[in-house]
Amino acid sequence: MIDQQPAVSMENISIEFPGVKALDGVNFRMFPGEVHSLLGENGAGKSTLIKALTGVYRIDSGVITLAGDEVSFHSTAEAQAAGVSTVYQEVNLLTNLTVAENIMLGREPRRFGLIDWRATRARAAELLTKLHLDIDPNSRLGSHSLAVQQLVAIARATGVHARVLILDEPTSSLDADEVQELFRIIRELKDDGVAILFVSHFLDQVYEISDRLTVLRNGKLVGEYLTEEILRIELVQKMIGKELTVLEDLERKTRLQNLDETELTPYVRAIGLGRKGSIEPLDLDVYEGEVVGLAGLLGSGRTELARILSGVDRADVGTLEVEGKAKRIRTPRQSIRDRIIYSSENRREEGILDELTVRDNIALALQADRGWFRPIPKKRQDELAESYIHALNIRPANPDALLKNLSGGNQQKVLLARWLAIAPRLLILDEPTRGIDVGAKAEIQKLVSNLAENGMSVVYISAELEEVLRLSHRIAVMRDRRMVADIENDDLTTDNLLAIIADGATTEAVA
Repeated sequence: MIDQQPAVSMENISIEFPGVKALDGVNFRMFPGEVHSLLGENGAGKSTLIKALTGVYRIDSGVITLAGDEVSFHSTAEAQAAGVSTVYQEVNLLTNLTVAENIMLGREPRRFGLIDWRATRARAAELLTKLHLDIDPNSRLGSHSLAVQQLVAIARATGVHARVLILDEPTSSLDADEVQELFRIIRELKDDGVAILFVSHFLDQVYEISDRLTVLRNGKLVGEYLTEEILRIELVQKMIGKELTVLEDLERKTRLQNLDETELTPYVRAIGLGRKGSIEPLDLDVYEGEVVGLAGLLGSGRTELARILSGVDRADVGTLEVEGKAKRIRTPRQSIRDRIIYSSENRREEGILDELTVRDNIALALQADRGWFRPIPKKRQDELAESYIHALNIRPANPDALLKNLSGGNQQKVLLARWLAIAPRLLILDEPTRGIDVGAKAEIQKLVSNLAENGMSVVYISAELEEVLRLSHRIAVMRDRRMVADIENDDLTTDNLLAIIADGATTEAVA
């Protein structure tokens, strides 16, 4: 395969946005008739590289060649005309139209200037038959499952004689049988000589379908590897940029240390809790004064679990108990009543209101909990703001400062102050220290530790394994949307966690 001419070659590709170097001298290549996986954590540069290849972004430097010819696409339409097609995670087809109309949209055969519908359906049927899809081209796309819609999108992509097919998280909403059907089609396209770029966070799937891997980290190339020649644990190390090290034994104080757990009732207990296309059913207990860390790669199901526990997304199977009583938490407002609070990893879009002041942001959740017809008195708002500005060392210490003018770390502190103001019993923190400086990160970690010591339950999500180890009394490991381990944090090391994340283990085997 190496002796072949690459179907795609990207050499020394750099793209810079204001203040961010998204790609820094990256090399990437794909060969005809291979499945090539592109891997990396959030912000690694995967999406930017794909957009550079497909004409969404202009490159600042470097060369892109397609089958040996240098190209410079200015749009996805130009890329598609040259044989580079993309199927996105969210199927971008029109569910109110027929299968045939979606496959041939914009490329319909014409006769005497009008669309030849018979020829359109015939061409669509031909493409469906080629992929062994037994569905009626004249049926409405919306009447089919998401998996079938995904396969129709692939049929559309291959209908332009694609030499390169990019599949961006194609299995994220598919069940196991649907994934195997997709893989059957991928293998057939591969046998036809199509170069397939497969982007997924599911390592099992990557190892099952891929011939070659490329790993990016922080906008730079880590390396290209034959799938069969790189161990999973080594791959995970390269993705997160951490070598195996043994952490110092940390002294952790917890209210559970001197109590027999059999005599306690968890504050929150998930029993067979799950959501189709999101996470497999799982059991999880969270006790008072306990920090439960969620570890796993991006896309492993950490955030999905947090959203279900907090009512942002509804579970469709299982039970959630709060203080021993079954609850049907269907909205975040219901979870707030039970003092279960979720702080999203996407603080800019789902957290802070940067045009409001520090004071307004801190008081927001408490005001919503009280009801908008019972405004919090100005004096009480001032007291809240002053108290939390001092307690969390928010800078500048000005309640009238607009939040947009604060640093990322101080914005995160304001968001934490908002949730602490309503006295949560369970605080679910999703990547609370991402993108903030070391000093602010240390302060937030210390705050979490103090909250637990004072009886608050915390579920803590972080891509940094050292951070999870440092703060957690117990760690639940997520892998491919399943919980594969639930273990006490006694003498755990990054070695242990990386091994579970990379190779998987049953909860029973680790316990």
